[in-house]
Order: sequence, then C-alpha cells, then structure tokens
Amino acid sequence: MNLVIDIGNSFAKYAVVEQGKTLFQHTAATLDRAAVDTLLEQYPAVDRSILATTRLSDPALEQHIEQRTGHLLRFTASTPVPLRNRYATPETLGADRLAAAVGAWDLVPNRELLIIDLGSALTIDRVSAAGEYLGGNISPGLAMRYAALHRMTGRLPQCQPPTGPLALTGTDTRQAIESGVARGMLHEIEGYIARFGEKNTPPTLFFTGRDANFFAEKVKNPIFVIHDLVLRGLNRILEYNAIQPDRQHTGLRAR
Repeated sequence: MNLVIDIGNSFAKYAVVEQGKTLFQHTAATLDRAAVDTLLEQYPAVDRSILATTRLSDPALEQHIEQRTGHLLRFTASTPVPLRNRYATPETLGADRLAAAVGAWDLVPNRELLIIDLGSALTIDRVSAAGEYLGGNISPGLAMRYAALHRMTGRLPQCQPPTGPLALTGTDTRQAIESGVARGMLHEIEGYIARFGEKNTPPTLFFTGRDANFFAEKVKNPIFVIHDLVLRGLNRILEYNAIQPDRQHTGLRAR
C-alpha cells in the first residue's frame, strides 16, 4: 500500500493508494508529522511512500515518513521515470510538472499529450507519442493575475473569477478585470492548443489543478479533467521504481 505526497506552492496533497485504487485523499495547507501519524494509524498497511515538493525540503518530516512507512522515495531530478526526459535542465524542472506528465502518459500512452495545470501557476507541458517529455511553459495562474492587478496598481480592486458567462467587453472596472483576466488566460490556453495541433498530431488534452473545471467548461476541445493527475503520476513513479531491482539506489528496495 502506497502513501503518495505532493507538496506544492499553495497546498500539500496526499493519498493512500492500493493497486491503483485511491483509498484516501486529502488537501491541506501543509503536512506535518502528526498528520502522517494519524493517517498511518488509519492505514497501517502502508509500507512505501513517495514525496515530491516544490518547497524547501523538510529533512525531519522526510525522515519521519521513511521511518513510519519503511521506504520513502524522494522524487528528484535523478529519479527514474517511465518517460524520456528531454528537458535541458532537469534539475530545475518542477516535480509536479513531470509527475503530471507521467500520470497523463499512464492513462493515455502512445499519444501526443498536452497537460495544462491550472493552479498557482499556469503550466503547459508536452509529451510526445514516443514517450518523451518535451518541456513546456509557465505563466501566472488565475488567482495570481487578479492579485497582481490589485497589488501592483494604486486603485484597481481585488477581483475573483466571474461566476457567470464571461463578458466580451466589461462595462465597469470590476467586470473589465474579471472578464479580462479570465478571457486573456482562456485565449492563452486555446492558443497553445491550436498551435500544437497545427504543427503535430492534435494532442490529447489533460486539465488539472484548482481552476481546471472553470476553464474546461469554456474550451471547445475534448478534455480529460483529472484533478489528482500529479498524485497519479507520483504513484506510477513509485511503482515503476519499486519493481525494478536495478533502481535500489533511489532509496526504495524492490520486493
């Protein structure tokens, strides 16, 4: 039984997975040793774990998880994954981006993939039909764009995504910001989808992240919306390393 942990910029997400089935999943602002202990009391059969983080590492927490689960795979740039990583600087690649790519490939292999993560940042990542992670782009996420307009100007209000249809032309300042930010991000996403479709086989689209539903409803292309795509990818990476005897150097022994 696996404990899968993704500590991102804004939230810590973790799940208990057995034979590909998620038995428990939770999102919190952070993860501490008390939360780990409570979870493992509920699922004492957990005997291996994986942790990926975009924050500064917490050696004490990692050591505690390793002691409680028996095996901990720290997902780093050197961890083997079931994709060929073509990123020029793999040591700078966010673990969540690569894990999401692995999760998408595991669900739909042998296809051109475009993974769009709509969280704190907007990330666009590509996987080739040959199983190559090709990289992607990063720009501010939806909440970050609204916050930037408010904080970096003198009088513009703090706004949120509109709950109704997006106005084409805002008739007051608040509506202009609400629809302008959301439409700008929507056009950015649709532009990537169209451009990659022109140059390659039309990609299979995956949306994930906090704002995935908001934009999936507005994009015309068929889309897989998988909110736990990063956790799925991390679980696949854990399994991939666990079954390979020559990967014991990663910190996880094959059984």
